[in-house]
Amino acid sequence: MAVRKDRSPNQFRRRGSTALPISMEEELQLRIHGEASLPTLIYLPGLHGDWTLIGSFRKAIGGRARFVEITYPRTLTWSLDDYAAAIETALSHNGITRGWLLGESYGSQILWAMVARAKFPAQGVILAGGFVKHPMRGAVRLAEKLTGRISTALFVRIIFGYAKIARFRYRRSPETLATIDEFVARRTELDRRAAQHRLHLIAQYDPRLIAGQTRLPVFGLSGILDPIVPWPFIRRWLRKNCPALRDYRIIHSADHNVLSTAPVEAAQQVLDWMNQQP
Repeated sequence: MAVRKDRSPNQFRRRGSTALPISMEEELQLRIHGEASLPTLIYLPGLHGDWTLIGSFRKAIGGRARFVEITYPRTLTWSLDDYAAAIETALSHNGITRGWLLGESYGSQILWAMVARAKFPAQGVILAGGFVKHPMRGAVRLAEKLTGRISTALFVRIIFGYAKIARFRYRRSPETLATIDEFVARRTELDRRAAQHRLHLIAQYDPRLIAGQTRLPVFGLSGILDPIVPWPFIRRWLRKNCPALRDYRIIHSADHNVLSTAPVEAAQQVLDWMNQQP
C-alpha cells in the first residue's frame, strides 16, 4: 500500500467543535462528548490508535464528564513530541484549555510527552494499563520486529482471530462489541506499519525523569491479568520514584484493556479521582 507523505502535526480541519481529518490516514481526529461545563477527560488510546474500543467506558462516563476522544494518524514518522503537539493544537482549536489526561497503554507515552512540554494545563494524569519506561523493553523490540515481518495475509488472519476472541472478551461491554467490525476494518496494512512505528517509539522512550519530577497528581489503573504491561513493576516503580502518585488501583475483573473490559468500574474509579482533586 502506498504511504502518503505526512503533513505537519498542526494541520487539520474542523467543523463545529470537532476536528475533521483531511485524510483519515494522515490526520489526527478528535471527538467531544458532553457539555463544556463538565470536568474534561482526554482519552489517549493505546497501540491500536483509535476510539473503536472505548464505547462502553464512554457510556459509563456519560453526563458526568466531558469526554474527549483522540484517533491518531497512521504516521510512520512522528515522534512522541509530534503526537503531543498535534493533540495540544487540536484541543486548543476546540476551546479545550484544561483537563485530565487518560493515557491507555501506548497513550501513556504521549501523556508523559505532554507533561514534559507543559503546554497544555493538565489537572492530573491517569495511567490505564499504562507505564513510564516499559518494564520489558526486549519484548517490545521483539514485537516491533515481528510486526514488521509478518505478511499481509497473516496479519489479516491475526486480526480476524482477534475479532473472535474480542466478542468474548468484551461480552460485558455491549457498546464496545458494536464497534468490533469497525475495529477490524481499520486494521489495514498501513495501520500495521503505524503500529510498528509506535512500538519503536515505546522501545526508545524513557520518561522516568518526567514522572519523577512532575507535580501533577498521578493515578494508575490496571487489570489484574496484564502480561503486556505487568502492573507490579509499574506500581512498584511509581510508589518508590514518583512523589506525585496519589493512588494505584487494580480491577480484578479486567485485563490489559482495563477501560474496555471493566468499563463501569473503571469509569467510576476515574471519576472518583477527578472529583477528589481541587
